[in-house]
Amino acid sequence: MGDHKEQPLRVGAAVRRRRRALELTLAVVAARSGLSVPFLSQIENDRARPSTSSLEKVADALRTTAVELLAAADPACSVDVVRADGIDPQPQPRTRSLVRGHHQMHASEFTGDHDAGREFQYRNDQLMYVADGAVEIEAEGRAYRLGRGDTLYLTGGVRHRWRATESDTRVVVVAVAEHIEAVRDRPRR
Repeated sequence: MGDHKEQPLRVGAAVRRRRRALELTLAVVAARSGLSVPFLSQIENDRARPSTSSLEKVADALRTTAVELLAAADPACSVDVVRADGIDPQPQPRTRSLVRGHHQMHASEFTGDHDAGREFQYRNDQLMYVADGAVEIEAEGRAYRLGRGDTLYLTGGVRHRWRATESDTRVVVVAVAEHIEAVRDRPRR
């Protein structure tokens, strides 16, 4: 129950991502594939499930294969459980993805020490939550000290770095996925 592998796949988002990556319009893909624009729109919005033949035509039009599109497809589930079972408490540091698949949100758990010299800059907004321990975060020229239960919200484009200041620190980072255009590009200073 709630297992990703038991759910049917939604290929629409994979088709849309590929089409946009190639900077193609639905009309161009329709002309290349011999399928109609409305049908392609229904596929992209998961209102129609393409036959194997139609999916191969779409894949050819997108210069890929049906297998590649299926591999990039999202599971058609609204609930998924990522269990902590089997996680070896050693070695640290470690990073664990809390959301499987290609979704609009990404979440990771960082445990242990972290490379304080590494600078991050994400396109979209993110939230950092300190589940255990403490961290120091440098963002926008200011230093922030966060302890257990504290959060820090960063808008897209903010350069930052962070480090754990206590052993056994656990930080959960939740972010809008990079493939989502959640914010307009801001001018860089």
